[in-house]
Amino acid sequence: MALNNMGRPTTPQEGTVTSTIETVSGNKALAQRELLIFEVGTPRRTGVDLPEPKGSKSRLGGLERTAEIGLPGLSEPETMRHYVRLSQKNYAIDLGVYPLGSCTMKHNPRLNEKVARLPGFADVHPLQPQETVQGALELIDELAHWICTLTGMPAVAMSPKAGAHGELCGMMAIRAALDAKGADHKRRVLVPESAHGTNPATAVQCGFTVDEIPATDDGRVDLEAMKAKLGDDVAGIMLTNPNTCGLFERDIVEIAELIHGVGGYFYCDGANFNALVGRVRPGDLGIDAMHLNLHKTFSTPHGGGGPGSGPTVLSEALAAYAPVPFVQKNDDAFELVETVEATGGDSFGRMCAFHGQMGMFTRALSYMLSHGSDGLKQATEDAVLNANYVQASLSDVMTVAFPGTCMHEALFDDRFLKDTGVETLDFAKAMIDEGYHPMTMYFPLVVHGAMLIEPTESESKAELDRFIAVMRSLAERATGGDVDSFKAAPIYAPMRRLDETQAARKPVLRWTPGEAAND
Repeated sequence: MALNNMGRPTTPQEGTVTSTIETVSGNKALAQRELLIFEVGTPRRTGVDLPEPKGSKSRLGGLERTAEIGLPGLSEPETMRHYVRLSQKNYAIDLGVYPLGSCTMKHNPRLNEKVARLPGFADVHPLQPQETVQGALELIDELAHWICTLTGMPAVAMSPKAGAHGELCGMMAIRAALDAKGADHKRRVLVPESAHGTNPATAVQCGFTVDEIPATDDGRVDLEAMKAKLGDDVAGIMLTNPNTCGLFERDIVEIAELIHGVGGYFYCDGANFNALVGRVRPGDLGIDAMHLNLHKTFSTPHGGGGPGSGPTVLSEALAAYAPVPFVQKNDDAFELVETVEATGGDSFGRMCAFHGQMGMFTRALSYMLSHGSDGLKQATEDAVLNANYVQASLSDVMTVAFPGTCMHEALFDDRFLKDTGVETLDFAKAMIDEGYHPMTMYFPLVVHGAMLIEPTESESKAELDRFIAVMRSLAERATGGDVDSFKAAPIYAPMRRLDETQAARKPVLRWTPGEAAND
């Protein structure tokens, strides 16, 4: 049995159940077997017949194609069936609960999608003259206003394209502020051990060294350990709140005061802002910079078919160092400030070629305006309520990682599986057979065998009850000695359990004619 570097199995044990009823077609009721597109189509088949051009002379200058291009040809029905069948192999938020923790796979309202497709937003071009895109600039300015209002911060950089990009923006602003003060000796950044992996990576990318802060037994920053690490060389802290364990950092105001006391800055990872909207303004906590994941808090899709969006709010101490370009209103017109010189020379510069991603901006603003302040506050409260409902409903059959109530996500560990022969990975694979995407596994790393579940505010009690019933049943089966079925899972998925380590280290990325589809 293959093991990965964490010592957990990556392939099913020999002798376990491998299938139920096999069919001649390979189909299983409505689950259609589908080959690779290269095996379905042939280069000589096409859905469109075009006559050879007559009376025209080639202008390719001897560069005409002389051999088959190698792309598969399919008729229109074959093309449609191929992609529909592939789509049915994907789990999606439109199918059921997506329990991934620290990601918030929430429903994307269709109103948002309609607005994002409106002419003037959907087809705006980044090189258009500014006088022709006044509506788009006004929308960006309006969204920026509400982001600042919700966070209690005076400025926001709208150009970052994702959460990690927003982190980079915040830390570059901190670096610029330190350099402007002549504090180039401040190059140490404190990072809690439960931080997102991008936090220390971003700090290093900006030229800082990382000093890890341990956690207490209740999953929060060890304040005394942090105090011991303070010094004149500390540039700041990167802290997630609520943290990756789904817990609110109770000492956050004191943490901010301590960091500011040594001349450092407080960067807050805003990935979990969906647990605070309408209830807490980060600016009131002493935070200097924080990125927001629009896909997580304000319902835009992950990426959305293009760049995502990670706006970064900045405190008064960092606002002057915000990147260009940014939108500015002059009299009755909006304009983009695009050069460092136009800002007075304090901006740390440009992060990307263009300002932002209109598809994400339109969706996020639609979400905000359709909910209103009371609706956004209720969404936050419902997200926290749902997570605590899941935690309370499973706490007698699964082990909660830390005592007390949680925020937006419930974190369990694998103590309830001890001596059962079933591991976190097996448990997650069994969820697939029950029709659910697995929760986040083995993260955060500070919790052994972690199972992180974030139900989001958009799930009803009925849907959560169905999910809870499945999780309770799996927990009872695991502790009841039903090891073989867990080791064989998933049984009903189109593909069986893979050797995950080998798939990651030696992926097969090229199809060769004659190879079987399942090789």
